[in-house]
Order: sequence, then structure tokens, then C-alpha cells
Amino acid sequence: MKPKISFKGFKEPWEVSTLSNFFSKVNEKNARMLYSAVLTNSAEYGIIDQRDYFDFDVANSNNISGYYIVQPDDFVYNPRVSVTAPVGPINKNELGYTGVMSPLYLVFKINRINKDYLCHYFKSNKWHKFMRISGNCGARFDRLSISDEQFVQMPIPYPINSKEQQTICNYLEKIDKLISTASSRLASLKQVKEASLQAMFPQKGETVPKIRFKGFEGEWEDVKLSSFAKRIKRRNSCMESTLALTIASALGLVSQNDYFNNSVVGANIRNYYLLKRGEFAYNKSYSNGYPFGSVKRLDRYEQGILSTLYIVFTIDDSISSDYLTHFFDTTLWHKDVAERAAEGARNHGLLNISAEDFLDIAIWKPRSIEEQQQIASYFTSLDKQIALQTQRLEKLKQIKAACLDKMFV
Repeated sequence: MKPKISFKGFKEPWEVSTLSNFFSKVNEKNARMLYSAVLTNSAEYGIIDQRDYFDFDVANSNNISGYYIVQPDDFVYNPRVSVTAPVGPINKNELGYTGVMSPLYLVFKINRINKDYLCHYFKSNKWHKFMRISGNCGARFDRLSISDEQFVQMPIPYPINSKEQQTICNYLEKIDKLISTASSRLASLKQVKEASLQAMFPQKGETVPKIRFKGFEGEWEDVKLSSFAKRIKRRNSCMESTLALTIASALGLVSQNDYFNNSVVGANIRNYYLLKRGEFAYNKSYSNGYPFGSVKRLDRYEQGILSTLYIVFTIDDSISSDYLTHFFDTTLWHKDVAERAAEGARNHGLLNISAEDFLDIAIWKPRSIEEQQQIASYFTSLDKQIALQTQRLEKLKQIKAACLDKMFV
């Protein structure tokens, strides 16, 4: 028995043993109140202090005497299921200090096998089938119920050679470090963009931004969107396009097939708006991080069709089109939309705002097209860096997922 991918130089076979051969349950509770750090087991972040995870104390300091003591290198099984942890996560305490954890969790120690190897194994999905067969959700659909006696019968495949176990760990840890570095870099770029959007556009009560490119002076102006934009009512009556589009707030105008893996347009697409490259669309649907919907320009395709629920418009050359795309990344237009949207009329996730009212919102812009274009160039470059770093991070995650699938039996 060998995995699909193995390292050269290791010829020893793999074995399968039950978890019980390495397992000892932690029953010691915090009866003397020696520890105050309350930990939680997150599918995404592993074992982490509750204050870091929730930004507040979930457990009352007076009721943690019955919590289990979790020492460094102890393992914890969280029976709560989620999309990222369909049978609940198992993680090792790598915080470097001792804490306590709710008795709803199963805390255990591991011996006679490389702890890091086992930790990586539990990042794979190889043990999920056993848990699905052996456990059940019972009355709590979000929590897997499995007895300790059944849990320890979990089969654990492992290489007999301890050096091979460590080699697997070393390789996966290198990938984890690359993922961590890429995640930090992406987070840093997003913070730079957020700070730049605040500093390079005038905020409330201001007529100039805090940061400006050299050579540009004078107050900015706020003008109605309608002063340079015109609503598009062009229909797809001649069936010029069958490419159904949607606005993904983080990606812009994209094909429905690419985004949803299928097309969700209605039967009569002749009534849809026909949008051409360089034209804009406002999606009145709000989502997390986009409380007033989003405005995007069609850049990926020559043309496509959009539901009439969208507000579609084109602009003249009195404003930089590139500048406008980045202006709509700010929150400066949200207040105007909030004032014009009918109160309490968020029907089916949509803001109730007419095209006329939307085109009446104020747009802040420098008087100089050249300054507009410089601002646009800066943010376009930043967006490209964010996109490249996002692609790199996704690729690394895909590599890790493939390794977890093929490096364990």
C-alpha cells in the first residue's frame, strides 16, 4: 500500500492502524482555574484564542472550571460541521501555550507517531468517509455525533519509516509557508488599496483629497452622474448576443456560464439589455461588503446581455472612463443611493432605486482629465497586482489540495 505520490528513497510499505493505538483522551479539567485563555477550534484558522477569533470573550471567566485543559501539541476535534469542514475539523494546538476548551470538544494526546504527520493527514479528506459512516447529525444538523469509542476506531494509514513521515511534513510545511506569505502579501495589497481609496478621493467635508499627484492643484468638483452619463435602453431584439452576463462584485461583469457554471437567463432574451464593451451597469443587488450594490464596466467581452433589473449607462468624454470605474470602488456614492432608495424596500436582495434617481447621484472628480487618468493608472496597477497575487494564492491552494489527495492513502 503506497500513495499515488511518494518521495524517492523510501521503499518501506505503509501500514494502517486504528487511532486508538496512538490516542489518549484528555480528561483533566480547569477545576483549580489555573488557565484563563479560552480556545476554539476553527476549520479555517485551527486552534486559536477566542478573543482573536470573535473579538470578544464568548465564555464567561466564571464558568470555565469545567473546561478541558489543552496543552501545546494536544489535538482537538470540533464536531461542528461546515462547508470547509464537512465532518468537523481536527487540529493541533500550535499556539505555544496552554488554554482551556469547552467540553463539547474532544481533546486528546498523540504518541508513537509523528504528530505533525497526523496533523497534515487531518487536513486531507481521507478520514471523512469513516466519520460519515460512523457518526450522524442527529437532532443537531450542524453537529456530527460520534462516540469516543467509535472515534478511536478511525483507520490511520502511515509510512512505517519515521523519516518518510517527516519528509511529508517538511514538504507540506513549505507549501503552507508559501500560502501564508502569499496570503499576507494579498492582505497587504488590499489594505493599501483601501487606504488609497480613502486618501486619494475627497472625504466628507473635503473638496480635495489628502494625497495628490504632483503638479495638480485646485478643488475637485462634484457633478451629477447624469451630467456625463446617459441611460441605455438598447434591447437584444435582433439577437445580437447570447452571452448572458452578471455582475460579480469582486470580479466585475462576467459570463454567467463562467460564474455560475450555467446560464440563468429567462426564456426570452430578446428583452434583455444589450451591453457593449466600455459601457457601465449598476447591479442593485446588495451583498456582504457591497451594501449598495456595485457598478462595473464591461471590459472582458465585446458585448453581452443583461437583465433589465440592471441600470445600464454610457458616458461621454468629459470624464475618464477608467477614473469612473475606480471611483465606484469608493463608498463616496453610497450616501446618495441610500437617500434615493425607497426606505424598507430591499425586496429579494435588491435596492429599490429608479434609473432617474441613480443618475442623479453626485460624482466627485478632478477637473483635469490628466489627473483623473493618473489616479486611474495607479489603481489599475494596484488591481493588477491584487489579481496576480490572488491567482498565485489560489494556485498554491490547489497544489496543496492535490498533495493532500495524492500523498496520503
